[in-house]
Amino acid sequence: MKKILLFFFVIALLTGCAATEEKIEYETVFYPPLPQKPRIQFLTYISSEEDIGKKQSAFEEFLVGELPPLKRIKRPYDIVTIKNKIYVMDRAYKKLIVIDLQNKSFDYLQSRSAAFADPAGIWVTDDDYKYVTDYKRKLVLVFDDKNELVKTYGKKGELDKPLDVAVYDDSVYVCDFNLHKILVFDKESGDIVRTIGEQGKEEGKFFKPSHIALDEQGNLFVNDAFNFRMQQFDSSGNFVQTIGYHGDTLGGFARPKGLAVDNEEHLYVVDTAFENVQIFDVNTGKILLFFGEYGSKPGDMYMPSPIHINNKNLDYFQKFADKDFRLKYLIYVGNSYGPKKINVYGFGDWTGKSFSDTE
Repeated sequence: MKKILLFFFVIALLTGCAATEEKIEYETVFYPPLPQKPRIQFLTYISSEEDIGKKQSAFEEFLVGELPPLKRIKRPYDIVTIKNKIYVMDRAYKKLIVIDLQNKSFDYLQSRSAAFADPAGIWVTDDDYKYVTDYKRKLVLVFDDKNELVKTYGKKGELDKPLDVAVYDDSVYVCDFNLHKILVFDKESGDIVRTIGEQGKEEGKFFKPSHIALDEQGNLFVNDAFNFRMQQFDSSGNFVQTIGYHGDTLGGFARPKGLAVDNEEHLYVVDTAFENVQIFDVNTGKILLFFGEYGSKPGDMYMPSPIHINNKNLDYFQKFADKDFRLKYLIYVGNSYGPKKINVYGFGDWTGKSFSDTE
């Protein structure tokens, strides 16, 4: 009997070791599709801790049976990444999920100094300081790299429904949905130094702005949600241009949500109604490409909302890319519903066979 038990123990142990080897089997999806020259590839998705490699070994399953994933994303509202980490604000749990790609951990922000009431937008600096809007508390909360609350923005009466936040140099930009404006706080003093916009339909005015983004030069992009357009302002807060319009054709918006800008002057806008992402040339305001659609196929979306772009974790996601596709940066899109919560796409250059009909 002891020999039989030892045999099963060794088999289970060996099987468990084999199970730790990652097996990647994802259908290759390009936008635009081949034979056109692709610029974007769907890489993978992240919905739970299993999707970053934290899996139950065969030996654990042999001993205790199959266990469900302990932690998962339910309703992503905002996404930010730094090196080796992905931060996801989950509106269902009202928690900030911290995904550590290096250590393959999947946890929630733990702070002894403050708790969230109704969190929404997030911004994380490279030194891991987290800026979080909480529209029930009417504040922006700042947590340091040890997750301790170190500062707040928004004295009594200054904010009503802050939905998004962004930081550039010494300024903290806060998008307030009910005040129809962007408030700019001095990073050090916490005082409001200027506001951008007011309620209205004219250029430079907003009706229920919901999301903001900043480029490397400090240009501000605002989702003027109920006016169904994006607006751009320079680093001094001066109006530059309007992008998009209310409509159901390419370049139009029905339910615009998250937006992001890359370092090549491309503006990306999520539309929950169209369930896709449209890419615009910032210089001309013209649409260049769109990707995504409703469905269950790889790369499809289901009521998408947040989007985030950077190149911090290319080394981790390179294994999902086609051998002929060179990644330049990553695009993260959050789905409010469906089993695939964070779709990860790569923007890059096709280095394989050229196609004469696209050259």
